[in-house]
Amino acid sequence: MTKRQAKKRAPLFSVEDRDNLSWLWAHYLRKRAPLLGLVLAMILVQGLVYQQFLSLTETGLRVIFESGDVAELALVCVVVFFLFAVRGLMSFLVPLVTVRVSNAAIYEMRRDLLAHLMSLDLAFFERTKSGEIIQKFVTQTQQLGVFVGQATAAAVRDAVTVFIVSGYLIYKNAILFGAAVVILPFIIWIMNYVSDRIKQGQTDAEAALGDYMNGIEETMNGMRTVKISSQEDMETSRLLKGTASIRDLLTRVQTTQALMLPAIDLSSAFVYVLVIGGGGYMVLSPGFDMDGAGIITFLLGMVMIFDPARLLAQFFAQLQANLVLLSRIRALYDEAATINDAPDAVESFDTSGDIVLEDVHFSYSPDQPLFEGLDMTFAGGRVSAIVGATGSGKTTILSLLSRLYDVGSGRITIGGQPIDQLKVSALRRAFSVVAQDIVIFNNSIWENIRYVKPEASEAEIWEAAENAEIADLIRRRGDAPVGPKGAQLSGGQKQRIAIARAFLRDAPVLLLDEATSALDQATEARIKSALGRLTRGRTTIIVAHRLSSISDADTIFVLEAGQLVEKGHHEDLLDQGGLYAQLYRAQKRGYDAA
Repeated sequence: MTKRQAKKRAPLFSVEDRDNLSWLWAHYLRKRAPLLGLVLAMILVQGLVYQQFLSLTETGLRVIFESGDVAELALVCVVVFFLFAVRGLMSFLVPLVTVRVSNAAIYEMRRDLLAHLMSLDLAFFERTKSGEIIQKFVTQTQQLGVFVGQATAAAVRDAVTVFIVSGYLIYKNAILFGAAVVILPFIIWIMNYVSDRIKQGQTDAEAALGDYMNGIEETMNGMRTVKISSQEDMETSRLLKGTASIRDLLTRVQTTQALMLPAIDLSSAFVYVLVIGGGGYMVLSPGFDMDGAGIITFLLGMVMIFDPARLLAQFFAQLQANLVLLSRIRALYDEAATINDAPDAVESFDTSGDIVLEDVHFSYSPDQPLFEGLDMTFAGGRVSAIVGATGSGKTTILSLLSRLYDVGSGRITIGGQPIDQLKVSALRRAFSVVAQDIVIFNNSIWENIRYVKPEASEAEIWEAAENAEIADLIRRRGDAPVGPKGAQLSGGQKQRIAIARAFLRDAPVLLLDEATSALDQATEARIKSALGRLTRGRTTIIVAHRLSSISDADTIFVLEAGQLVEKGHHEDLLDQGGLYAQLYRAQKRGYDAA
């Protein structure tokens, strides 16, 4: 590729831009074509008003300069007033309709984005910054909606005005109009020049804004650590650095956009000089059919063209920025779920059967395998526990059982049925989960428990709360919200909400992932009997760091670096003197010392 070819500018609309615009039309605007047609008709009326205004202006000027008939002049004035009253009515109705169309389209876009987002795998959320997702749903869709509605309608109105008025001026004097538009190639060149830079600048600005929003979220979520560590100044400096980056990028974009207007203004001045000079010569020369009224009207028409032309230039500058937004929004649809129902997936299976991992291979990244040929059997209706050091794969096993991730090879079965041959929704309905990472909403404790079973009766919710030892707290707090992410609750209270949810869900398989890690020993002892009732008759798999809490498990599996190194009952594992015994004795010494 030559240097000249490398510098060749991209077209005003790339293939991706055209594809994105076609997608927007097909999914959200085509169904509203009748309303958009009505808008176009009203815009055409607005353009025709200007054309008729020019014609009447020329007539009025001739009345003044030639006949001097006051009655005829008054009639011209009345008609002009009527025409502009009609244009004013259209100016009210057009945005009224377009706002309704754009708001409805953006509502549907957000609805579809939300549905698609909920269908994506857990892996997507673990690799995507939440600030980017929030940005798509809030700011980018809203900006796009305003642009699609009000800005585009105004641009179509301006384009129609330019087209109709230009047609009238060509009809009046094609030679003079042709001389006036010689500047058009320069304007097109400026638009292409600016559009390239706006696209790149807007892309960088959107990325910086996403990082900034993510930084704010991280700071807010970690405010406890910020305060304890006295790092307010550091966080302020970090966020201000992001703000400065956004400022610089947006300044670059807006500076580039600002090139449009002076270019149009200079072009206008050049055109006006041509019209005044050339038109004046035509008036003075007997060889042309042009008089004073005609040249004044022609000049007024050029003013009517160049003002909308300036606005159109601004629109095309904004269009490049909004094409970037549209591309970023649509990019979410490029994310596809990898965990889906098999074509012949079934709903029913033996939820009380054994859960078996056979020769399971799995890795989060290809160069770092976690499981290589893992075999485990969790007996149906029994309590099994998984222990091991951090990073040994304990929680990953729970994720694989519920198909938050799929195995690389090997298989997992429940009651002899491979889980990848089950419908995902049916599989996950079989599990109740009490996890270390608990999602708490800024609502009452009652509503947080009811979240897992919205149709539950009051009696069922109270029973679950009593079993989880949190009913008294509900009575004290009533309907008071618990704060963002449960900020007003202790770690133990949050985990008791999670345990109450498990009671309420009443699923046949129970997964406890560090379910009592945030509870003190006294509280753990109080709810141990409740957990015993919860696990009775269910297949229960417990991931635990506190080994004393799983001493009653029927089978304990000991993992180390993704490998199963020991399994058996608590007493048997202690007698073996292996890794489990070492971990247990180390913890016991720690508790005794405390």
